[in-house]
Amino acid sequence: MGFGFSSDSVIEGAEQNPSSLFEALTKRPSRRTPLKTTDYTPMSHHHNILQEVVKSRFKTLLALSFIVYVIVYHLSLFSLLFCSSVEDSLVRSYGRSFNGFAAKLTESERDNLAGMEGVVSVFPSTFYKLLTTRSYEFMGLGDKSKQVPEVETNTIVGVIDGGIWPESKSFSDEGIGPIPKKWKGTCAGGTNFTCNKKLIGARHYVQDSARDDDGHGSHTASTAAGNKVKGVSVNGVTKGTARGGVPLGRVAVYKVCEPAGCNAEGILAAFDDAIADGVDVITISMGGGAIGSFHAMTKGIVTTVAVGNDGSKPGLASNLAPWLISVAAGTTDRRFVTDVVNGDGKTLHGRSINDFDLKGKKYPLAYGKTASNNCTEELARGCASGCLNTVQGKIVVCDVPDNVMEPKSMGAVGVILHVTDVDSPGLGPIPVATLDDTNYDAFRSYVLSSPNPQGAILKTETVKDNNAPIVASYSSRGPNTLFSDILKPDITASGVNILAAYSPLGQTALPGQSVDYYFMSGTSMACPHAAGVAAYVKTFHPDWSASAVKSAIMTTAWAMNASKNAEAEFAYGSGHVNPTAAVDPGLVYDIAKEDYLNMLCSLDYSAKGISTLAGGDFTCSEKSKLTMRDLNYPSMTAKVPASSSSSDITFSRTVTNVGRNISTYKAKLTGNPKLSITVEPQTLSFKSSWEKKSFTVTVSGKSLAQISGIVSASLVWSDGSHNVRSPIVVYT
Repeated sequence: MGFGFSSDSVIEGAEQNPSSLFEALTKRPSRRTPLKTTDYTPMSHHHNILQEVVKSRFKTLLALSFIVYVIVYHLSLFSLLFCSSVEDSLVRSYGRSFNGFAAKLTESERDNLAGMEGVVSVFPSTFYKLLTTRSYEFMGLGDKSKQVPEVETNTIVGVIDGGIWPESKSFSDEGIGPIPKKWKGTCAGGTNFTCNKKLIGARHYVQDSARDDDGHGSHTASTAAGNKVKGVSVNGVTKGTARGGVPLGRVAVYKVCEPAGCNAEGILAAFDDAIADGVDVITISMGGGAIGSFHAMTKGIVTTVAVGNDGSKPGLASNLAPWLISVAAGTTDRRFVTDVVNGDGKTLHGRSINDFDLKGKKYPLAYGKTASNNCTEELARGCASGCLNTVQGKIVVCDVPDNVMEPKSMGAVGVILHVTDVDSPGLGPIPVATLDDTNYDAFRSYVLSSPNPQGAILKTETVKDNNAPIVASYSSRGPNTLFSDILKPDITASGVNILAAYSPLGQTALPGQSVDYYFMSGTSMACPHAAGVAAYVKTFHPDWSASAVKSAIMTTAWAMNASKNAEAEFAYGSGHVNPTAAVDPGLVYDIAKEDYLNMLCSLDYSAKGISTLAGGDFTCSEKSKLTMRDLNYPSMTAKVPASSSSSDITFSRTVTNVGRNISTYKAKLTGNPKLSITVEPQTLSFKSSWEKKSFTVTVSGKSLAQISGIVSASLVWSDGSHNVRSPIVVYT
C-alpha cells in the first residue's frame, strides 16, 4: 500500500521514522514526469496520477516478478495481476481537508509515482498499535469547577480509535441540547448503529461498523468527553461518578482500528474527515498517529497523542512533532492495596483490584515450583499450563506477574503473583494479589521455610497516595529523537487504573462476565484526559489557536518531583495537567504555521517540499530561518555534546498577554545550580490584552562543561496571581 500526495498536501508519518515523516521535504529526484491537467477535482486528479503509473503494470510484473512489493495487505504477485485498473489500485482518496490518496502499488510504481511533478511523498501504509471515577477530580476538575455550558455544548471532540459502544450511558444525550450548527459530519456507523445529540457523528474505515468490539475506543471517548454517569464501578470497586473533561460536549468517532492494528491510510482518512466535519479537538491514542495533524493545527484544532508504552529506556517516546500535544501517563492519588497475611500473622502490602472477600480466612499455600513434578523448574515456578498438581483449595504462589487462569482451572482459591511493575494492578476471576520484589521474596521465603504454610488474601482497600502523581513505569521517555531541541513528552495526565466506558464485547479478567465500565491503564488513557482538558480550555477561549491552548496547558502544569521520576522532564514534560489553572494562564507562547515552516527551513528541508507543506508558495530565507531552540515553544531544551565547553545557549521567546489589560510580570529562575542562567529583560509590562513582549534566556557556556545526562531548571513569569512556568532542559 502506498500513499501519494499532490501539491497542496501535507504529510506526516510515523514520528520515530524521519524517512516517513519528513523525507518529503528533502531533495527530490531531478527527473520529473508531468501530470495531465483537466478541470480539477481531487478524485479525478488521483485517477490521472494512477493512470500514469499502472498502465504498464502487467508487463512490469512479468519482467520483475522477483521483486518483493511493499503492499500492506501482503498482496501476492498473482493477486496484483488482477489490480490492473485504476479502480482496483485506488484504495482511498483524500480531498476534504487535504489532498492525497492511498493505493496498491508495486515498488517500481511507487518509485515512478514519487518522481512525478507535484507529488510530495509516497510511503508504505503502516499498522499502528493502540497504545474514570477519580481522575478528573484528582486533576482539580470537578462538579464545582467553573463551566461555560453554552460554549461547552458546542465543543466537539473527535476520537480516532477503535470505535464506540453507542448504547453506553456515557454517550447518553440526557441534558444536552440540539446538535451544533457548525457540525458538518454524518452518522455512518453501520447497521444497527444510532447516533444522538451527544454522539453526533460516526465513521468507520475498517470492518463494517463503527461499533467498538474491544473496549478501547469507548474508554478513550468517554474519558475525553463522556457524559456524567453516577454509580459506576466494577463489581462494587471504586463506586463513583464517571465523566469526561467536557460532559456537555459532543463526540464524533472515527474507527480506524481492528484486531490486526490501526492502518495509516485509515488514520489519514479520519483526519481528513474530522477536520472537514468541524471538530475542535482530536484525540488519537496510538503510536505514530500524527498523520494529518499539521492540517488540523492550521485550522485551530488541538491534537493530543499518546507518547507510547515502551517503558523507561531513554529515547523511545513517539509522536514527536512540535504541533502535537504528546502525553505521558501518570498515577492518581487513588491506590488499590490488597494485603497478604502469612501464617505467622505478618502483613505484606500488595496491589490488585480484588472484590472477593475471604473474610480473612487463611488457606494452605502452594508454591508453583514445589507443586509440580512434571515440568522444568522455570515453567513450574511460573505455574505454567499442565504443571500444577494438588493445588485444589489452596492459594498458589507464582513467580510470574500474570498467570491467574491456570491456577483457577486447577481449583486454586487464590493466586499471589510477583510483579516488578505495580503501576497497573488488575482484576481476576479469583482473589489475586501482586507483590513487588521485596515483599514477594519475603513471602516466598516464608512459604519455602514453613512446614505448613498458610496465608490469606484480603479484600482491596482504596487508599490515598500522597506521592502522586508519578509517571508510570511503562510510559515512554524522551529525549526527542527527531527534533532534539524540542522537549517531549509535553505533559503528563492520569493514565493508571482509569475506570471508563467499555464495550460488552471487550475481553476482561472476569471470564463469562461482560461489563459496561472497566479499568484500563496506558498512555492511551492519559491522551484523552489531555484532550478533555484542551476541550475544557476551548470552552473558555473558543477562538484561541491550537498552540495557545497547548501553551496554557503546559505553562500552568503542576511541577513534578524529579526525585520520584529519575528521567525528570524526559518522563513528565512540563508537568501534570492542571485544568482549572489552564483556563487562565496569564501569558501564552503562540506559534503560527509559518513558524513551524521556518523551523523546517533551518533543518535544510527543500524549499519545494516546505511550500507544499504550506499549501502554497513559501520561500525559505536566511533571515526567516528559525532554529529549533528559537521556535516559540512553551518549554526550552538544548542538546549539547558531552563534556562540552561550548558557547552560550540562547533561547528567544515571545509571550502574549491573555490576562489583565495592565499587568507586570517578573522573572524568577529556579533549579539546578550547575546551570548559570540569565533572563533579559527581567520584567515584562503590558498595557493591553494580546500585547506581545519578547525576551531571551541565556545558559552560560562555562556551566555546560559540568553537566552529564539531563540537567533542568525553570523560568516562571509571575504577576502575583499568574505563574507562567517553562522548564529549561539541557542534556548530553
